[in-house]
Amino acid sequence: MGGNQSWVTEFILVGFKLSADMEVLLFWIFSLFYISSLLANGMILGLISLDLRLHTPMYLFLSHLAIIDISYTSNNVPKMLANLVNQKRTILFVPCIMQTFLYLGFAATECMILVVMSYDRFVAVCHPLQYTVIMSWRVCTVLSVTSWACGFILALVNVILLLRLPFCGPQNVNHLFCEILSVLKLACADTWMNQVVLFASSVFFLVVPLCLMLVSYMQIIW
Repeated sequence: MGGNQSWVTEFILVGFKLSADMEVLLFWIFSLFYISSLLANGMILGLISLDLRLHTPMYLFLSHLAIIDISYTSNNVPKMLANLVNQKRTILFVPCIMQTFLYLGFAATECMILVVMSYDRFVAVCHPLQYTVIMSWRVCTVLSVTSWACGFILALVNVILLLRLPFCGPQNVNHLFCEILSVLKLACADTWMNQVVLFASSVFFLVVPLCLMLVSYMQIIW
């Protein structure tokens, strides 16, 4: 690296390249969607916690899914909304890395929870007499904790590999938030290892869960 290069302390989220009036319109549209999402998921959590009849494995996993949806959108959308009405669209390096970490963690955890939910339905439909034994609260707790742990371990590995890279410019992240591939493009070093790990993670947390869900629901249909 040349001695005249300086380290990047903040990034610029490019986002939408639209007119000011269109961005204000998008601000109100996305705000409405965001508030609706918070209210819907909040109602789901409230009903599940208040109604004892819903204290079953299926609704336990559904509550986890609602928490993930609230957290995932709250990690990305508020900053996006602020950028739509603000000409200064910068984000400091540390918040950007945190945003990347959280979005990876919540996304991976959601995939795992969806697999667990498909397995729960498979047991309920295909083995109804053994359902309460197979899907005991102990098993449900282990499955939930494992899903969260696996999701955030994946995020931690990817962020650690990201932090070892030097960032010396440019600063423009061609996205609405600090999406990992967009951030990797700004690194001043070889990102081959990061891309390999990210690809392996995608296979493990996207392709494998999708196949498991398809198997579960095919068994249910059969």
